[in-house]
Amino acid sequence: MSEKTKKIEWYLDELDCANCANKVETGIAKIDGVLESNVNFMTKTLRFEIEDGKEETVLPAIKQKLSVLEPDIHPTLRASGAPIGKDGLPEGTAFPSATEHNHDEGHQLHKQEHTHDHGHSHSHADGADDGDEIKKAVIRLALGFGVLLAAVFAPVNGAVALSLFVLAYLIAGYDIVWSALKNIKNGQLFDENFLMTIATLSAFYIRAYPEAVAVMLFYQVGELFQDIAVDKSRRSIAALMDIRPDYANLKTADGTHKVSPESIKIGDTILVRPGEKVPLDGKIISGRSAVDTSALTGESVPRSITVGDAVLSGFINKNGAVEIAVEKTFAESTVVKILDLVENASGRKAPTENFITKFARYYTPVVVIAAVLLAVVPPLVIPGEVFNDWLYRASIFLVISCPCALVVSIPVGFFGGIGAASRKGILVKGSNFLEGLNDVKYVVMDKTGTLTKGKFEVVAIKAEEGMTEAQLLEIAAYAELHSTHPIADSIKEAYGEIIAEERISSTHEISGHGLQTVSGGKEILAGNAKLMDQFGIAYKQTDEVGTVVHIAVDRKYAGHILIADAIKEDTKEAIAQLKAKGIYTIMLTGDSQAVGESVGKEIGIDEVYAELLPQDKVTKLEEVMSRKKKNEKVIFVGDGINDTPVLARSDIGIAMGGLGSDAAIEAADVVIMDDNPAKILTAMTVAKETRKIVWQNIVFAMAIKGLFLLLGAFGVATLWEAVFADVGVTVLAVLNAVRILKK
Repeated sequence: MSEKTKKIEWYLDELDCANCANKVETGIAKIDGVLESNVNFMTKTLRFEIEDGKEETVLPAIKQKLSVLEPDIHPTLRASGAPIGKDGLPEGTAFPSATEHNHDEGHQLHKQEHTHDHGHSHSHADGADDGDEIKKAVIRLALGFGVLLAAVFAPVNGAVALSLFVLAYLIAGYDIVWSALKNIKNGQLFDENFLMTIATLSAFYIRAYPEAVAVMLFYQVGELFQDIAVDKSRRSIAALMDIRPDYANLKTADGTHKVSPESIKIGDTILVRPGEKVPLDGKIISGRSAVDTSALTGESVPRSITVGDAVLSGFINKNGAVEIAVEKTFAESTVVKILDLVENASGRKAPTENFITKFARYYTPVVVIAAVLLAVVPPLVIPGEVFNDWLYRASIFLVISCPCALVVSIPVGFFGGIGAASRKGILVKGSNFLEGLNDVKYVVMDKTGTLTKGKFEVVAIKAEEGMTEAQLLEIAAYAELHSTHPIADSIKEAYGEIIAEERISSTHEISGHGLQTVSGGKEILAGNAKLMDQFGIAYKQTDEVGTVVHIAVDRKYAGHILIADAIKEDTKEAIAQLKAKGIYTIMLTGDSQAVGESVGKEIGIDEVYAELLPQDKVTKLEEVMSRKKKNEKVIFVGDGINDTPVLARSDIGIAMGGLGSDAAIEAADVVIMDDNPAKILTAMTVAKETRKIVWQNIVFAMAIKGLFLLLGAFGVATLWEAVFADVGVTVLAVLNAVRILKK
């Protein structure tokens, strides 16, 4: 591969057939100079990567191939919506392409392009267009049925009746026949248009005129319902992820103006009123409120915010107006990254999807060949058999051979699963990772920031007789007022009251020991055991794991405060649930052996490895991965910043996203947006439900098709029953796939 490549994305306006999407993806991947081709049926997009310097030959070849494979599709550039010309570039553009970027820059530029202007503006237009298309389809079908009824029941026969049947047939299926003819010309035989045309023309040949027309009409009705069902699933997922802000209130010298979020610059001040979405990432500089973070984190409890707090785009302001200093452009904001990840996640296909795609590629030709043999062989080898009877049975084979139910419902199912996970604050970057979550045997976890909160907190206060815990904490807070050490900060944060600085006469830091402070006329010593020894103060030793701050007042021991990296509230329950599912849990930490073993014992983890450098963590993960069996998966869960090598090496890397951590989003395969370890189980549950629905569809579709192939071969099923079975299975499978969004 050359160092510089171009990643381009086209929107395929009329891509309504999942089998066609697979055909386009495969066809374009075979073009010389195309390094990668991916068609996302759910978002109607074609993404391809081409070699640098070959755009003048490759882009027109892609456009030409697309017009051969699917003549009704008119691609536009995804970022701008500009139509694609014969040269493969937006109309009116000359080489070199404006979409050019090198491989390293590709991800960044793609995210800047992907501000969803195209998709967002399309939603209303598409809705109106879909409504018009449905009306036209219903009128056409009603007219076709009317002419068919006239042909069957009107007092006419001979040429007049045949003419009415032909007219009804053309009204119902002229587009199917025309597409089949064009595909035959282009060498595309095994698609649904060809199959339906041959099946119905065979029915005409054996003079089963009513059935020929009825099959085409029922097929079109089924296609209409299928399109409606797929569109419903697309809209359900779009509604699920409707977190994109429409505007921002920009504060300027002459007032507040409603502007597009894309126009806001870093450093600008925006106003967010109650009920409005936070449009860009930033920091509160004025006001206080509560925000609904459920769209990003899945958490239903509102979060309080005040001056100095960070907020993310996609939050909804609940009650008070706040002013925010913008820290990221809209293209780099959390909401755009989430939408981009969720929308394009189904581009990384699950093994099940790849299997069904390959299966459909061979299944259809095999059934067509079987249909030819069924029509020809029995009349030749079985005495008394009539060719027309077996041709009719072969036509049923052709109708049933369309693989739509399989290839439509599976991407819809995975896309729904990814959407459902995102609703719970879990970003899954691909269908392959979602499916892989079903096979997890080992969960390897970092400690700091993953199982613990990643910051010092007061976890215990032990006061001596004659002093309360509150008094001891107050004394310690006054002693630590002028210290900037994280331990001092944790004590002041735990105290939480305003400290009257005038009460403090002096503060002296004793390096490596602690502080000597005079407050309210009393000498306060706050520090480690060495400090107590230095001043000859008898103190109580403790074997508690953490940092111990001993405190003495006027040379008399007053007690101690234990500072530690507190375990997250949901950690113990998450570990217990993982173990209940038969999953082996392992913790890797760079912390001391004592701390690691203490945390591991408290939360109930199976194995603990401590005092590890980043490269040691990779070595330990390799050891764990050597234990797994063929179909088992190893997950590594980390904070996504220091653990990048381990995240990359594991089968599935899960990052605690830290509410929008760039490093986490980039490094991991799955991102938990609210840092809650219990969401590991949630992700596995969504994966399990998704797999269950996908396999329900596979088994259901293949069973019905197999049944009707047998019934057709033995002359039990009729053509219209076969087409009902085919399109009915497709519609039911799509509707079943949408259920994942409700769970």
